[in-house]
Amino acid sequence: MSESGAAARPGWLLDETASAGRENLDVGHVSRYDAKEDAGAAEEVRLCQTLGLGNGSTVVDLGAGTGQFAIAVASACAKVIAVDVSPVMLSRLQAKVSAAGLTNIELVRAGFLSYEHEGKPADLIYSRYALHHLPGFWKALALRRMRRMLGDGGVLRLWDVVYSFELDEAEERLEAWCASGGLDAARGWSRTELEEHVREEHSTFSWLLEPAIERAGFQIEQADYSEDRIFARYVLRGA
Repeated sequence: MSESGAAARPGWLLDETASAGRENLDVGHVSRYDAKEDAGAAEEVRLCQTLGLGNGSTVVDLGAGTGQFAIAVASACAKVIAVDVSPVMLSRLQAKVSAAGLTNIELVRAGFLSYEHEGKPADLIYSRYALHHLPGFWKALALRRMRRMLGDGGVLRLWDVVYSFELDEAEERLEAWCASGGLDAARGWSRTELEEHVREEHSTFSWLLEPAIERAGFQIEQADYSEDRIFARYVLRGA
């Protein structure tokens, strides 16, 4: 496991570890994560193959977490670089990589703003439920950095908590989402965790995020919004 960009970070740069979310630095939460959250990784790999992922591809998984996607995509590409700021998440992922005997996954402790890509440009960047840890200004810079990592025709597959409802719907929509949480964080996402996300993390409106995506140099090929207007999934290609 390596650490990217540590020596060159300016004093004004956001502390990405401090912004990673309390739960992602918690050993108990990380140990339960795979049971609570199914990334649908096999289906995502199949989608990415239709978008150009191949045996020779280089994949960067930004905010890799416990590595559900990184593990699944490893057999479908040449190299996976799994990037996360949480040492707890990376420790869990390292154990899974070792247990699976995978040799083409490189682990890097870094974030959207500190990961320095080297070598062949990425063919695919994958990021799921991670960009919301950055405030708006930093999201825009992160998107631009991702665009610069990609080769010509490269794809960013982006999932996140993105609000696509109208301003006047906010209270009703957010209350309904939080009410969908349970009581026990060990058995699923709890109301307390969902409230913490809304209150302390940096999810934003689709009509704020999408212009930043385009300004960063991406074309939005596909945008899918959940029925409750809380989540969004994007296929973005370098313009």
